[in-house]
Amino acid sequence: MPDPFSSPAGSPAELPAPGIEAQEHSLQLVQSIRDEMQRQDGRLGFDRFMELALYAPGLGYYTAGARKFGEAGDFVTAPEISPLFARCLARQCREVLDELGGGDLLEFGAGSGTMAADLLLELEVLGSLPDRYLILEVSPDLKERQKETLQGWAPHLMDRVSWLDHMPEQGFRGVVLANEVLDAMPVHRFRIEADGVREGYVRWGDERFEAVWDLPVTPGLAEAVEALQQQVGSLGEGYESELNLRAGPWLEALGERMAAGAVLLIDYGYPASEYYHPQRSSGSLMCYYKHRAHGDVLALPGLQDITAHVDFSAVAAAGLAAGFDLAGYTSQAHFLLGSGLDRLVADSDPNDIKVHMALMQGVKRLTLPSEMGERFKVLGLSRGIEGTLTGFGLRDLSSRL
Repeated sequence: MPDPFSSPAGSPAELPAPGIEAQEHSLQLVQSIRDEMQRQDGRLGFDRFMELALYAPGLGYYTAGARKFGEAGDFVTAPEISPLFARCLARQCREVLDELGGGDLLEFGAGSGTMAADLLLELEVLGSLPDRYLILEVSPDLKERQKETLQGWAPHLMDRVSWLDHMPEQGFRGVVLANEVLDAMPVHRFRIEADGVREGYVRWGDERFEAVWDLPVTPGLAEAVEALQQQVGSLGEGYESELNLRAGPWLEALGERMAAGAVLLIDYGYPASEYYHPQRSSGSLMCYYKHRAHGDVLALPGLQDITAHVDFSAVAAAGLAAGFDLAGYTSQAHFLLGSGLDRLVADSDPNDIKVHMALMQGVKRLTLPSEMGERFKVLGLSRGIEGTLTGFGLRDLSSRL
């Protein structure tokens, strides 16, 4: 088979080459994807390619054994940057649990387990532990790592933690957390042509996968693009972007099971008017490999993360359609400050210089506009909750959705 591991087009020249074992792993996934393409007339919709690249059993990026999170992986998420992230979330969770008179927490895609451990320990300090801490994780490897993290950091709370293979049963009461989950959902690509909408597909070229455009076959895609243009205006010939058609059914399924509580969705993204801005004419897809970001989504299958920014206007609309109320929308910086970040910093010990400096570095990365503070947003959905959630009390940007 040809070697597809040369530096990806459009990526930094210094992108490190994968090792022999990683290459062999990726080649297995390449062959698996090519086999499915042959069964589908030689090509796959981009959403299916992305799904296989990330989640193919035993071979996809999130389902294989390579380390993803932290300095030794491909990227760092907010819970790994500072425990203050989870400690602030804990205060928002306590508010909801107190109003409900107790309940559960459900985390989708718990990564390394760091946020779960920090949340449970902080809620213990606050005297507001959930009845259960549920984790829905699709990766067997990450599930084991989460168990190791929780067992190492909070062994006395393990009896409250359990893992799910599917959505919770009906009647769930509590808080649902999804930090950097929506950006990893497979998306459909589209392109505007003079005579209508085209759908993005992937096929095998001479030595690697390549993108092609053709008439849409995904049910509802062309209609969704037309509805989008009615919302944000004509996108113009040659405009390319993506749509997440899976977030709506996901929220609908969650809404069917949730009796009362709040859903907190934390990710990088924009309202529709900014997401589909005329100047953002190539979409938002991005890849992460060994802490390098690049735009070649068809390279290094199974070895790199593939993400798309979140259209928070579409997510909010899907949440409302699923029977939720819109609890708020704001930047990560304002949500953390509204949830008590400044008080947590003020209560830290300034005499422990090393700890205090690490704490302040974490605060900067979580809140500065040039870091995660403005790029990441928090969208809140609720059911059966009275009043404003404190995380959105400082600055609610819902009018921009």
